Amino acid sequence: MIPAERQRIILSMLEDKEICTIGELTDKLAVSHMTVRRDIAKLEEKGRVFSVAGGVQRIESVREEQNHKTKSTQNLEIKLALGRACMPMVAPQATVYLDAGTTTLEIARAIAHREDILVITNDLFIADYLAEHGTCEYYLTGGRIDRGNHSCIGDMAASFISRLNVDVAFVSATCWDRRGVSSPSEGKVMVKKALAAVAKQSILVSDSSKFGRTGTFLGMESHEFDMIITDEHLPQNYKELLLQLDVELVEVQP
Repeated sequence: MIPAERQRIILSMLEDKEICTIGELTDKLAVSHMTVRRDIAKLEEKGRVFSVAGGVQRIESVREEQNHKTKSTQNLEIKLALGRACMPMVAPQATVYLDAGTTTLEIARAIAHREDILVITNDLFIADYLAEHGTCEYYLTGGRIDRGNHSCIGDMAASFISRLNVDVAFVSATCWDRRGVSSPSEGKVMVKKALAAVAKQSILVSDSSKFGRTGTFLGMESHEFDMIITDEHLPQNYKELLLQLDVELVEVQP
């Protein structure tokens, strides 16, 4: 059996289940572990799958994001831990950008008491929280409203961001793979691209459940981040890629 045929079978098996073990693949293909791993590596290069401990998982293509209400109930403990882990990254007198998201809302809660910082956000929930509970100065970008996620997106939001100098930007993710952060929403990607151009330090903050998903529009590539703050469950080969790219990885526990 030629490699292309084996790879088609692997993809077919992953249509029926999210993760296949190396043992399942060697049994099905009647080849060695090394051959299976070579096939997986080729599929990873094409952005079709990613390796997990003892197996392989398919890349999920996302066409529509979950709304804020749904996301706000998921992975609560790790989001709280991620928010706390970001506190030391905010220097005195810093200008801070908080991207829209339920994880970045936890960062807002962690730093809202800081009177010395300036916070900029495109998230309506973050802006509302800072208005009610914060002591910092803050700006809302404005722009077209994404009703599902209660955030400002599109060219007007991106234009506002392009006129800023940001010390540290905390970037959220719905879709994240080896290539970087993407989204099914072109309007959200416009905001991330504008942010990448003006931030002195860009930090991706996301739990690893977002990894292995792709959206149509690429927002920021992996090498554009200075740091990634996540949990301990990223694939090992992606951790190795970050090391090659000189991207600092911070892993937290709930």
